[in-house]
Amino acid sequence: MPPINKTRSHNAVPGNDHGLTRLRIALTTFFALDGFVFAGWVVRIPAIKEQTGASASTLGLALLCVSAGAVVTMMLTGRLCRRFGSHPVTVVCAVLLSLTVALPPLTHSVTALGAVLLLFGAAYGGINVAFNSAAVDLVTALRRPVMPSFHAAFSLGGMVGAGLGALVAGSLSPTRHLLGLTLVGLLVTALAGPTLLRRKPPSPPERMPSDVRAPRRTGARTRGLVLVFGLIALCTAYGEGALADWGALHLEQDLHASPGVAAVGYSCFALAMTVGRLTGTALLERLGRTRTVIAGGTTAAAGMLVGSLANSLWAALLGFAVAGLGLANLFPVAVERAGALAGPSGVATASTLGYGGMLLGPPAIGFMADWFSLPTALTSVAVLAGIAAVIGFATRGVAER
Repeated sequence: MPPINKTRSHNAVPGNDHGLTRLRIALTTFFALDGFVFAGWVVRIPAIKEQTGASASTLGLALLCVSAGAVVTMMLTGRLCRRFGSHPVTVVCAVLLSLTVALPPLTHSVTALGAVLLLFGAAYGGINVAFNSAAVDLVTALRRPVMPSFHAAFSLGGMVGAGLGALVAGSLSPTRHLLGLTLVGLLVTALAGPTLLRRKPPSPPERMPSDVRAPRRTGARTRGLVLVFGLIALCTAYGEGALADWGALHLEQDLHASPGVAAVGYSCFALAMTVGRLTGTALLERLGRTRTVIAGGTTAAAGMLVGSLANSLWAALLGFAVAGLGLANLFPVAVERAGALAGPSGVATASTLGYGGMLLGPPAIGFMADWFSLPTALTSVAVLAGIAAVIGFATRGVAER
């Protein structure tokens, strides 16, 4: 066994399996918390719409503030992570996310709602960049492709948050429900946060302490590759946003499903994506990043072609599930590769492009549905998934480094 330099901090030694395991558990907890809090807010949107007297169009503008706050903050958070470290930034953003989720039910006008959603979106965008940056460092130290497991925790947290929100919607006001989310978020942060605050991000074996904070190379080629991986994230998030907003309407309007059955469509997609991410590490270890991206993009394209063009309800549900399995690991791989190339700024760039794809999907589908038809518009998800597969093949040399 090679000797270990005694000047190195024990927190940075990848061989410290117990410490890395605790760090992985803490980061997984923050991913789950993020999904839990965000989903809890989403299920109370109808009640808050009624409370503020918002029309559909003005509510849409207010909700756009979440995205605006997130996108603006993502690039700033990359700089904060480089200066202060991704661990403390994750903890601070978790506190802000927990506090700001309680604000929307306190508003009584669309203007006030938009203002507080800017703050909520800023916290949401910040924590996403921060804990993804921390996860990239941990993945590098572990030398195992465990990034999908973190995103699986986010998906599971979202499913639990949405389910719990549905259960309490009839008995708790939005104010009490979202205040409960604040208390849960602060408690979880108090329990998991100290693990991050006590430990610096782990470094790979070949790095010495003097190199830990050294910036990664950010030449023109590196920036170009980060943008390429960001495009993969965009293609994936486009599909998520499109199915979340238009999947149920397609099943109800075009395949004549009941509202309850139509709602199952996105559930099939989300559950399949969660399963895909839970098994993502094993898949990446077996196939590697390149083949995982190519296979995932191809699978998602085939699934969405079936889901959007099938005349049978059950075939469409199956297509949605297959698309979820295919898309599951594309975003985690893209963010991990961007972070490995350019550090927190790479994570910020890929996340911003990915989030932009989630913003672009719903309105793009709407315009195309008006011009052509909703089933035809949904095939654009298949097209972008196919593009992600092509990009994965074109960057196969870089993806495996």
